[in-house]
Amino acid sequence: MFETPLTALVLSGGGARAAYQVGVLRALARLRREALSPAARLRNPFGVICGTSAGAINAAALACHADRFDAAVEVIAKVWQNFSAEQVYRADSLGVIRSGARWLTMLSVGWVLARWRRAHPRSLLDNAPLADLLQRLVPLDRLPRMLAHGHLHALAVTASSYTTGEHYTFYDCAAAVAPWERSQRIACPGPLTHAHLLASSAIPFVFPATPLVVPGRDGPEPGWFGDGSMRQTAPLSPAVHLGAQRLLIIGAGRMQEPARHGLAADTYPNLAQIAGHAMSSIFLDALAVDIERLRRINRTLALLPESALADTLLRPLEALVIAPSERIDDIAARHLQALPPAMRALLRGVGVGGQGREARGSALASYLLFEAPFTSELIALGEADTQARRDEVLRFFGWDRPGAEPARAVAPDIALP
Repeated sequence: MFETPLTALVLSGGGARAAYQVGVLRALARLRREALSPAARLRNPFGVICGTSAGAINAAALACHADRFDAAVEVIAKVWQNFSAEQVYRADSLGVIRSGARWLTMLSVGWVLARWRRAHPRSLLDNAPLADLLQRLVPLDRLPRMLAHGHLHALAVTASSYTTGEHYTFYDCAAAVAPWERSQRIACPGPLTHAHLLASSAIPFVFPATPLVVPGRDGPEPGWFGDGSMRQTAPLSPAVHLGAQRLLIIGAGRMQEPARHGLAADTYPNLAQIAGHAMSSIFLDALAVDIERLRRINRTLALLPESALADTLLRPLEALVIAPSERIDDIAARHLQALPPAMRALLRGVGVGGQGREARGSALASYLLFEAPFTSELIALGEADTQARRDEVLRFFGWDRPGAEPARAVAPDIALP
């Protein structure tokens, strides 16, 4: 059973930056253990879980073990604390040559060479290892049981269609929720598959697109899908449509970070710096804009009289936002050497290099740094940021009021991978 009021967990995208989310969740689980009785802790704190890109993978892993929140968080944390790039993409020399080096060479010499016409590179990196990881980390066969037994109300992940240019939310729900459609945004009810997670986490240019079949006007239509952060103009929308009454939003940068140190005016940005800025715009900016929109609507509704509130479908939503207090780009700059040699060589070719304040292109590298030294530091930062806001977190969830009534018994324990 999940806690009430219906609370949504919203996990943003960001590649390896999503390790920060795990630190926040770990601290939440600890605060919850300290505040609630064992019986009260049987309830899942999040009835709705929404994720995008790497956040979609974390979201799905949590959802599939909604009956064992604390254990699920620890399993996910163990994966992120022991991460290596080889678990996500081919980082060996042969794998990089087959994908990244060929792709960069194609960009430099164009499509005029016949041999490149015969073997068009699809992406910078080959993410085949990620498909294997998903099979172990995200047992989607458990999701229907979590929904049927009341441990979860809904799971939603997002992806972008290269075929139509539209943004899709794929969701699975315990009770029927009619699909919604907005400008360039379409919702499709489940069932969810690992292909949806691969599509949602396919960073543009970096990982290959994933084929999915979606409903069309004349029946099912195949299409190619990439990272859900692209064209995601309303990241909070799925949680609201699925009935959430309050939102815990975990960001992956920019919102609470210190101001950045800019380039010298006479220094032209290299390709890695431009690409890093583009990535940050894709992954980080839409969430900040949507949070500001939510706060603006809340302020407007607070000014309306009761008679006016009765005439609008809008309702105030309580939201708690937790985002990094340190610049993730700077953290990544300290760990560039943790990347596999072949990846360092590949990224050096587009301008990633240096150390500390002299590092270049660390923003781009931060999305690909699936290495334990970097991800472990992000997990620690997430825990520290959440602990620093302990009282606020407890008030948001109502955990500062002990003695919550026990939940009903849950299904027997099932071993996690």
